[in-house]
Amino acid sequence: MEWKIKSFDELSAKELYDILKQRCEIFVVEQKCPYADVDGADEKARQLFAYAEDGALAASMRLLPAGVTYDAFAMGRVAVARGFRGRGTAREMMERAIDFALDELGEKIIKIGAQNYLVPFYRSLGFEPISEVYLEDGIPHVDMELQSSAYKRREPS
Repeated sequence: MEWKIKSFDELSAKELYDILKQRCEIFVVEQKCPYADVDGADEKARQLFAYAEDGALAASMRLLPAGVTYDAFAMGRVAVARGFRGRGTAREMMERAIDFALDELGEKIIKIGAQNYLVPFYRSLGFEPISEVYLEDGIPHVDMELQSSAYKRREPS
């Protein structure tokens, strides 16, 4: 898979369509969570995504500057196609996103709103909870933060 990071204006119509379709399939249909995914934040965000060899979108997420959803740089809409789950795809995508934020953008703090069941996964990357559990669209979430000094950087391959 080839990973790409693009701003809203750099996305092709097909890439944008595939990302929004994937998010709808996972968050609205699979998780049975009807919500307005097109929230205006994507226009200010970068998208990190990768297509599989067969041309299907394998995974995507958005990277948001401070002030859009949190007072710090943020990540969200982490989506991995069913066939790519359990294969390290989410971890690879998160590591790429964190590396980009810390190394390319010089960010010191990254915030996320994590589904509560994924807290151990995000903790393994260095994120720590900074809120109590709350419901967002009926799903338990917790806000988490990564300080650059706490990032558990992957070993070079």
